[in-house]
Amino acid sequence: MSTRSPIWHPFTQHGLRPTLPVAVQAEGAYIATSDGRRIVDAISSWWVITHGHRHPRIVAAIEAQARIMDQVIFAEFTHEPAETLARRLVRLAPPGLDHVFFSDSGSTSVEVALKMALGFWRHTGRPRHRIIVMEHSYHGDTVGTMSVGERGPFTAAYDPLLFEVARIPFPAAGGEEATFEALEVHCRRGDAAAFIVEPLILGAGGMLIYPPTVLARLRQICSAHEVLFIADEVMTGWGRTGSLFACEQAGIAPDIACYSKGLTGGSMPLAVTLCSATIFDAHLSSDPRRTFFHSSSYTANPIACAAAVANLDVWEDEPVRERITALAAAQAGQLDRFRDDARFSSVRQLGTITALDLNAETAGYLSEVGPRLRRAFQDADVLLRPLGNTIYVMPPYCVTIQDLDLIYRAIERAAEQALS
Repeated sequence: MSTRSPIWHPFTQHGLRPTLPVAVQAEGAYIATSDGRRIVDAISSWWVITHGHRHPRIVAAIEAQARIMDQVIFAEFTHEPAETLARRLVRLAPPGLDHVFFSDSGSTSVEVALKMALGFWRHTGRPRHRIIVMEHSYHGDTVGTMSVGERGPFTAAYDPLLFEVARIPFPAAGGEEATFEALEVHCRRGDAAAFIVEPLILGAGGMLIYPPTVLARLRQICSAHEVLFIADEVMTGWGRTGSLFACEQAGIAPDIACYSKGLTGGSMPLAVTLCSATIFDAHLSSDPRRTFFHSSSYTANPIACAAAVANLDVWEDEPVRERITALAAAQAGQLDRFRDDARFSSVRQLGTITALDLNAETAGYLSEVGPRLRRAFQDADVLLRPLGNTIYVMPPYCVTIQDLDLIYRAIERAAEQALS
């Protein structure tokens, strides 16, 4: 009998990585493996862990809820964890986001947002169907979310399934007006249902940062043409950019917002899509054909909702914002060592997120330097997954100064090894 694992891991080329380390425990900023290593989680396990692994208050909420109710069909019942969570999210979110739809992941929350937008226009008797997106965006790996994301190696095999969208250029410094003009042109056509964007920073597209003033102008253009504005805050939410939600920094409120990842502190899979009353009311009818036809079997799982409520308690009762401010300052200090290093370019930071590009022979997600960097980080007991030649750090908020020293020293050594 073969001893090879039957598991097919995500975003993993098993022809290059036939085996993976076995995680046996996680706590705080560290993951322990079966071979006795302690690995600092410098990317919050794909951006989900906020306060640290196994925060005791969140774990306690999960244990308590599991003793009461595990799963009920949400199309037939409601329950207290979901009701409490929804009400608190509406109070925390930008004004005007009055309704909460539950799902299971960032991708599904974006799918829900797109369907909400299309349903709104259909039910108001003005069928609009085009979606406007920003180049280099990433919104998920389902068919709809791939359609509104950047096309490339991620999507090439599935191109026949993807629908066409209108694209505007990324607002690079000095090129913002081209972005605004492109959005104006697409909005002016009159058939655009919605514009979807990652506020302030494009994540998987290379940690590309743009200022709040640009986000505010994008919102202004959409409002002027009655194009729905969808904020994909799956990654940017829950303090990553320095504020609870990135839209706060631009002083804007979207028509639809997508939240996931840090919603439960990273402990359980859960996502929400918030929308305005106008969008909800467009679906509200005695006609069953205007029902919002979307669900998953585990919609609003009570245990996951209880974890999310506990996460909100942590935000309310603990000095999370102060930790974020301190972490951002500490990250800025660590970045200083790279600003005059000729091996790196575009050293950048937004809140608790830092990124820098290694000046390798090839760039982009499939840069040959990527696997060499990853091996060097593994050897240093640091979990970093570079986006090709782009190295980024997005640690949990419990990370210490000593942990950050370990992470950034590992980046220095990895650069030496990868370029030698």
